[in-house]
Amino acid sequence: MNYKEQLRQDCQQVEDWLRNCFRGRDPHADLYDAMQYSLLAGGKRLRPVLLLETCRMCGGEADKVLPFACAIEMLHTYSLIHDDLPAMDNDDLRRGRPTNHKVYGEATAILAGDALLTAAFETMLEQGGDLPPERVLAAAACLGRAAGARGMVGGQALDMAGEGHALSLSDVEELQRLKTGALIAAAVEMGCILAGGSADDRAAVVRYAQKLGLAFQIRDDMLDVAGDEQTLGKPIGSDAENEKTTFVTLKGLERCQELVEELTGEAQQALSPFGEAAGFLCWLAGELVGRSN
Repeated sequence: MNYKEQLRQDCQQVEDWLRNCFRGRDPHADLYDAMQYSLLAGGKRLRPVLLLETCRMCGGEADKVLPFACAIEMLHTYSLIHDDLPAMDNDDLRRGRPTNHKVYGEATAILAGDALLTAAFETMLEQGGDLPPERVLAAAACLGRAAGARGMVGGQALDMAGEGHALSLSDVEELQRLKTGALIAAAVEMGCILAGGSADDRAAVVRYAQKLGLAFQIRDDMLDVAGDEQTLGKPIGSDAENEKTTFVTLKGLERCQELVEELTGEAQQALSPFGEAAGFLCWLAGELVGRSN
């Protein structure tokens, strides 16, 4: 099987699982409608794929960790719903569709995000029964750290505080490490934990994710300046409109592209201890270099 086919299969597994995860709940309840509206709106499913494939690379069974992969996508989706709110970035479009609060109102959008956050932990703790309990708990703790004040939420706070202020490169790097990078790192670390990987394995996959996450964010900043709105599925230029300092602000487009390529190479090198087993994750890093959405 080639890597593109493996990616397609991983994404399809995730889509199928997410589509069925709330089956049997009241289909007419606005809350569940709002949750599924954003959860099933598409996207790259990067974080669940990273979890599945890291588990596989570390010798685990990817099928057994699918609930964890979907849990991290629930948590990521909650963050997007809240990020789009008027009190945050006040965006009208996400993935080519009206944002959640534009369809369901601010109150329901907030509750949908809250419900997806708690559903993520409910899913991991209720459906990880085929795995050793200590691995399930360690994976849940890893995600909790990455999602909270020491990770993604802390990064969002820095992002909001930085609007209208000139930030240094180290400020922007720290913001990225928390807001975007923490959840990407958690995806690979959870995959390694669930597979029973060693401490050295965990350190290697986290190095990979840190480089990948930074490259991913720099590419995001580039797309906000030079991307195609229809392909991107949301308006471009929002960073400048919100007076945010980005990697493009500090480095310019040409240097940013060079950095993306350098960081991608460093991410791939971090997986050298895994040999051929790292083929998919190295390929995936390379695919993200020139992404257009």
